[in-house]
Amino acid sequence: MLDEIYDSLDDGLNNQKMLIINRVKNDPETIKQLDFKEASYKIKTINKEQALRFKDSYRDTLMYMHNEEDFEPVRLLETVFKEGDGFYKLQIFTSMVEEDDLIEDLLFSLILLYIGLILSIVLLNNWILKRVWNPFYNLLQQLKNFRLEKDQKILTISSNIEEFNLLNTRIEQMLEKSISSYNSQKQFIENAAHELQTPLAISINKLELLVENEELNEQQIKLVASVLNNLEGLTRMNKSLLLLSKIENRQFPDEQEIDFVDLVTNLKKDYKDLASHKEMEIKIEVTSYLKHTMNKDLAGILVSNLLKNAIIHGKEGSEIIIEISQNSFRISNVSNRKALDESRLFSRFQKNSESANSNGIGLAIAQSIAEKHQIELRYSFTEKHNFHLDF
Repeated sequence: MLDEIYDSLDDGLNNQKMLIINRVKNDPETIKQLDFKEASYKIKTINKEQALRFKDSYRDTLMYMHNEEDFEPVRLLETVFKEGDGFYKLQIFTSMVEEDDLIEDLLFSLILLYIGLILSIVLLNNWILKRVWNPFYNLLQQLKNFRLEKDQKILTISSNIEEFNLLNTRIEQMLEKSISSYNSQKQFIENAAHELQTPLAISINKLELLVENEELNEQQIKLVASVLNNLEGLTRMNKSLLLLSKIENRQFPDEQEIDFVDLVTNLKKDYKDLASHKEMEIKIEVTSYLKHTMNKDLAGILVSNLLKNAIIHGKEGSEIIIEISQNSFRISNVSNRKALDESRLFSRFQKNSESANSNGIGLAIAQSIAEKHQIELRYSFTEKHNFHLDF
């Protein structure tokens, strides 16, 4: 830009030189302008040798400006010309912009322009991208809230972008397969519950009738009783596995706020007889009310399995302590067994006692329920066996 300014000023000075030389030819008095006081030029007489050696020059210099009361930068042209038999040196000046001011103004203007461009690009891009990506974010939000167990559908938005339409198609196909698989699995579980429970119940009833037959001897009765015990164990295991499958497949969608103090109080009444059979006492210590949103039936199964586990594996004549605070639930019991293996404790079919009524799935069911409702179930041993629920 400075180069362009200098070029423009030099052209102006050159034009002014020609005008002054022409004026001198028409008005000889002009040649008497010996200083810059009244004009932007001055003329000085020189000899022929100086004139022949002189070359036109353009340069920057400072000149005192009365209106500014300071020295200001000017562009100065020095040249020579011949008029009649004399040779003259002509100096012409013109005001020019201060380089520092020019750079400062340009920098400030460019910064404002740059900021304006960036803001315009950001706003424009956001507006355009928001419109362009709207189908994608809409789909993403629906997938975030999608639940197989609630029989939901994904409503895709048609787009002018081929990739988004392809994504919509693939997701629809994937969800269709997932829903179909989920429904098939759900139907299988329901069928299994019916098809397995019915023959087991019939077999147990027939064996009970057979036991009542007076013609059986003691050995035969023992064999039938053994079969009955096995069938009853198989029935309990079948129910537990079906329940575990339903939990993992999220077939308990209905949720509500559960008051764990009321829940534990009611379960204490239900298990009072079982605890009394082992001369055990259940104590509830409440420091704060604990409430959590989850399925009511699963909440009952979760706490019931932990309480039943404490009674079955607890020491006769001991106490079971249930502590409830704002964000935690702990149930503790004394046992003849030492600390349990935490790495295998919540695995399926992991039996920690020789109890015939235990199938090793109770804690696995409790762990599955806790995971599905963002609850941490953990175990610790401090002379007592402690099961913690952290909400």
